Amino acid sequence: MLDIKNSTNENYFITHLINKNLNHKLFDKPICSNLDKNLIIFGMGCFWGVEKLFWGIDGVKMTAVGYSGGNTDLPDYQKVCTGLTGHNEVVLINFDNNQISLSKLLKLFWECHDPTQGMRQGNDIGTQYRSGIYTFSEEDLVTANKSKSLYQEKLNKSRFGIITTEIKRASKFYFAEEYHQQYLIKNPNGYCALKGTGIEM
Repeated sequence: MLDIKNSTNENYFITHLINKNLNHKLFDKPICSNLDKNLIIFGMGCFWGVEKLFWGIDGVKMTAVGYSGGNTDLPDYQKVCTGLTGHNEVVLINFDNNQISLSKLLKLFWECHDPTQGMRQGNDIGTQYRSGIYTFSEEDLVTANKSKSLYQEKLNKSRFGIITTEIKRASKFYFAEEYHQQYLIKNPNGYCALKGTGIEM
């Protein structure tokens, strides 16, 4: 699925905010592993809760929080929060497509947040909280857009608004600061709830 040439190069996956050898506290391997395998990036609001959502999914091999979809280089959390960088809080997901398909991951994406809210999720307001899907191949882009059309049909029947999700090919992914990685493992009482529309895919 991944067809970006030299995608493991730091020109694409930017690690200036974390140690490349940083171990994931759940998966117990370097957070930067498997960057040339099956990948998808989701923006669904605050990235702490989004990352936690995918930890319990069979077939998900690695998660990392970061920033993508923006128009400036080398963003950090403070800069992203100003709204001036254009970046989104996102989760990079590495998955085994022999265990879970992209379509099943997209089902979770649509059902576990409200994709009609524009530049916000619930009480979190700002460009960094927008809904987004960023793909690493044209094939995955087509799959994501088809899933959007199907979910919009479901939402229409229940009188929800128009999906505002940004769907495009992935741009540079900047790993977020170390303290953001696996935040809800390190801070189990931390708050970052996800709330969907209640409409099943």
